[in-house]
Amino acid sequence: MRKIWWKILCIVLIFYVIVMGIMGPVPHLAIINESIRNTYYHVALWLAMTTLLFASMVFSIRYLSKGRINDDDIASELAKSAIFFGILGCLTGSVWANYTWGDPWPNDPKLNGAAVGILIYLAYLLLRSSFEDEQRKARISSVYNIFAFAVFIPIIYILPRLTDSLHPGSGGNSTFGSYDFNNDIRKVFYPAIIGYILLGLWLAELRVRIKRINRVREEKLVSTSRI
Repeated sequence: MRKIWWKILCIVLIFYVIVMGIMGPVPHLAIINESIRNTYYHVALWLAMTTLLFASMVFSIRYLSKGRINDDDIASELAKSAIFFGILGCLTGSVWANYTWGDPWPNDPKLNGAAVGILIYLAYLLLRSSFEDEQRKARISSVYNIFAFAVFIPIIYILPRLTDSLHPGSGGNSTFGSYDFNNDIRKVFYPAIIGYILLGLWLAELRVRIKRINRVREEKLVSTSRI
């Protein structure tokens, strides 16, 4: 029970977010109206993605310092979970943008930065697939992963705030918290972030287990063929 409590919590939180995201009270605002419910999905997904990418970078640093292949396995699978959330975040954001701004992908620095960020991490996965030797793949991709995160944060969270952007908190626009991020939103938004992070960890854990099983199976096949 001690090992699965966080999985149970993940299921409860995700179910709570889905129900409250559809039926819970939200502030009624001009233009945005009921679409503010997408905060529980679009915004929360991206914050969970960033957390998972940070964790992935930490495990890449651990691999470079200790040389344990398991750390690289965890780093790569956390990055995959984060990319999955990033793609979902882009899709939910496009729906929101189409409703609010009349265009699913307007020429906005934050949107363009999001696309660049996703491409950077897709290149990380492509880089990993180009090596057969595990240790070499782990070393090179770990270095790339560290620099990718260092580039990703300015592209997504810093540069859009320095120029005009349609997103809140950029180009002189007020942030959500300054005018409509009330307690009704907080009661669902923060559990959503925690739930998505736990879901990403769960997905990564399953993938890491599969990797380890396949590695053991390959080692057994090699040892059998030598006999």
